[in-house]
Amino acid sequence: MNEETILNFIKKGESETVEFKSAFDQAAIETLAAFANTKGGYVFVGVADSGKIVGVQLGNETIPQWLNQIKTNTFPTLIPDVATAAIDHKDIVIFMIDEFPIKPVSCRGKYLKRVRNANHQIPIHEISDLHLRSYQTSWDFYSDTRHGLEDISLAKVSKFIEISNRIRPNPILDDPLTVLKKFELIKETSITNACYLLFATEDVLISTIEIGRFDSDTLIQDSLTIRSDLFGEVDAALSFIRKHLNRSYIITGDKQREERWDYPLTALREIVVNMIVHRDYMSSSDSMIRIFDDRIEFFNPGRLMAGLSIEQLVRGNYVSAIRNKQIATLFKEAGIIEKYGSGIKRVLESIRTYGLMDPSFEEIQDGFRVTFFKTTQKTTQKTTQKTTQKTTQKTSTKDQILDILRGNPKLTRGEMAQLLGKSQNTIKDNLAALKSENRVERMGSDRDGYWRVK
Repeated sequence: MNEETILNFIKKGESETVEFKSAFDQAAIETLAAFANTKGGYVFVGVADSGKIVGVQLGNETIPQWLNQIKTNTFPTLIPDVATAAIDHKDIVIFMIDEFPIKPVSCRGKYLKRVRNANHQIPIHEISDLHLRSYQTSWDFYSDTRHGLEDISLAKVSKFIEISNRIRPNPILDDPLTVLKKFELIKETSITNACYLLFATEDVLISTIEIGRFDSDTLIQDSLTIRSDLFGEVDAALSFIRKHLNRSYIITGDKQREERWDYPLTALREIVVNMIVHRDYMSSSDSMIRIFDDRIEFFNPGRLMAGLSIEQLVRGNYVSAIRNKQIATLFKEAGIIEKYGSGIKRVLESIRTYGLMDPSFEEIQDGFRVTFFKTTQKTTQKTTQKTTQKTTQKTSTKDQILDILRGNPKLTRGEMAQLLGKSQNTIKDNLAALKSENRVERMGSDRDGYWRVK
């Protein structure tokens, strides 16, 4: 490193990959460990925080002693490259370290990472993520010590094969057990964590999703606890969400009216799938979905993977890091995931096309929260031949009742209340209004009859 390069580094100041130290000390070693756990970097010894060159006293054994201190204070052992330079007759030492392949590196039991121009302690959940990623694996690849093949439904594996074969160019012809082995979901005589979560015969407590419809932050109208296998959780969560959304119809003058939900269903599906695939299943917290009049909140245990910021996530300027590789692979084989790392991009595209506010993304406590916001929209659509006014009409409770009765005229008031997320008294009052308006008629007895929509 020549003098011009060194001066350019110093002129730019401290950063995510550059640190200045007036003297070599424990803090300098901690910075090298923090650099090793992130993107690598340079520690300039003999330069003050302000960038002023103060120099250091160097003897014949100074640098070997410093290197020995670095080796004995770090694990795995760090041995940085080192260079010296004399600028304005003052000696400085530059330690250079690359990102270390085996992480995390500790410095006397402390695990640090570099964020902007400072060192920060690595949270416990990130320490395990860094370790697993160092060995190109993830938690779901490891053997499940509490469950075995007797806890797995081979019928569910067969269903997965059937679904996968619909999109595969070359169909899977193996039996369920062989398929589990080929996907490394069985290792010798034990199943992996992913195998249990994906194909469990009974309820799975560690994959619990709590979902509810709220009138306020404390008043809940309806709720559901989902503890099925991960494939089943996608459908169960989306079914509950749809049950508590309003549908509108866009009147365009065409014979076929255009259906519009409060939120784009594609975006809702992407978020639910992302929750399930990227969840930290080692956390004791549950996933939560909370539906309000004006928003939906999705909370998931597990913060963003190390090195990924919310800004990068929103911009799409990142390389996808998958917390649960086996789960993601099986979801991709089943066509639930299109490709890795593009889910949030599709969510934003769907929301913006729909004309809604951008979602908010937050790291809170030990997890990650995404919030969708509901807005109303009135737009004019221009074509080359004519201008058509699009009018958004909110579907009333009476119209919702008519819709579901057209599909199943034998529904009881209790079943209608459950489907629409309303009280039985509300259903009773709206049915009375519909009868008085001569829009529905009760045919036969209360027990064995049905509703006729006029």
